[in-house]
Amino acid sequence: MSPPVKRRPTGHHHGDLRNALLTAALDLVGERGPHGFTLAETSRRAGVSVAAPYKHFADRETLLAELAVRGYREQRKRFAEAVGGSTDPVEQLASFASAYVRFAAERPALFDVTFNAGLDKGRFPELAAAGDAVAGLLLPVAERLAAGREDAFDLLLRVAGAAHGLAVFLRQGLFGLGGDALTATEARAARTARDIARQPERPRT
Repeated sequence: MSPPVKRRPTGHHHGDLRNALLTAALDLVGERGPHGFTLAETSRRAGVSVAAPYKHFADRETLLAELAVRGYREQRKRFAEAVGGSTDPVEQLASFASAYVRFAAERPALFDVTFNAGLDKGRFPELAAAGDAVAGLLLPVAERLAAGREDAFDLLLRVAGAAHGLAVFLRQGLFGLGGDALTATEARAARTARDIARQPERPRT
């Protein structure tokens, strides 16, 4: 008697279809970017029918929006741990910049979904709220170094923008590869954040 044939699981056998689809989509983002796959391909990767995703997601953008929310929530957790290591706002921003680079290096697919998917936050209020939660964590730090909330937001944007650029350069291999390159880029991001945070306030024109 021949042994039973092992069949690939289908949507009917998934204990958690939503998470299976999110995991499959994140894998595809890692391979092709947030615009390089379809919902049908996500279904095949998860081992379910092409109709299965519509039980949870209206379309591909809805699925990506949920991944982006996860990305923002993970960022907030990492950044809270980073800024919690000091009471000096300059050092807190430096730690944030370093953590930003590490998030991009360690979670590249989530990083790409969060920043490169082009999702409409007006359509996905939960995504806007998750992004606001990150800003809400960091703005009070910047406010301790700025003359007002507008200047604090500008300071935070400059620090985040510098960290984002360094993170992208690292992923492109411009600083080398491996753990040493990551460590060096984290340190560079922290130094850059300190330089930005310590610049004297310039009057607005």
